[in-house]
Amino acid sequence: MKLSVHQWCPAYADPDTNTVRIVNEIRTTQADVLVFPELCTTGYFFVSRDETRRLAEPVDGPHLGEITKAADEHGKVVVCGFAERAGEAIHNSAVIAVPGERPRVYRKTHLFYKETLCFDPGDTGFFAVTLPHLDCTLGTMICYDWRFPESARALALQGADVIACPSNLVTHVWRMAMPVRALENKVYLAVANRTGSDTNGDETLSFNGDSVIYDCNGNVMASADATNDAIVIVDVDPAATRDKSFNPINDIFRDRTPAHYTVITQRPA
Repeated sequence: MKLSVHQWCPAYADPDTNTVRIVNEIRTTQADVLVFPELCTTGYFFVSRDETRRLAEPVDGPHLGEITKAADEHGKVVVCGFAERAGEAIHNSAVIAVPGERPRVYRKTHLFYKETLCFDPGDTGFFAVTLPHLDCTLGTMICYDWRFPESARALALQGADVIACPSNLVTHVWRMAMPVRALENKVYLAVANRTGSDTNGDETLSFNGDSVIYDCNGNVMASADATNDAIVIVDVDPAATRDKSFNPINDIFRDRTPAHYTVITQRPA
């Protein structure tokens, strides 16, 4: 199975321009599963609900409709970040578009920094999508979700072979933690980060690129650089993730003891 991550600088508050680019990359990229950055239809740095409300759309909205149509027409599985309107709620979301199926939406669970001013916390929880035609199970988390080991673990326990992580990363700590998420769950991890910067008022956020795909032992399979547009494509074997043993005796999932993971707030006398 060919897996790609897509890195570039989305045009700020310009979903028309961004959608044209996304659709073109869906059409031309020779990969089975394509992962685009977080909020790549709109740009990232908003600080009020009025801003995100103007740009947010449902998954069947005009721009998302073009993206999911392109995924279907070209036989690609697409994970793409967008600002979602769901009734009165506004979410930092990712569409998971699978050819011939109704699109699924993951809503970001852990909101970062000023996202808390303009998005509602996600309510979908973490879920995995089976892709029988690729013999693959795909999970999705978004950017800051990586900081919480439970995010990737929840997806891996549901059978995810590959975790897609649309991102707009502004710190550098993720470079230490992301490969650990792959290693501790024995899954492939595809991090689609963006480049460039967004300015809102007197504050600018700069994004650090380095989009990367890790193998199920946490090794870098391929990566982009910090500043340039890039499409990174690798061949992955989803079945390689399913044996969670690392010697004849130990298995990282079978050896878990959830009964002992309860937080004790008061030590016994």
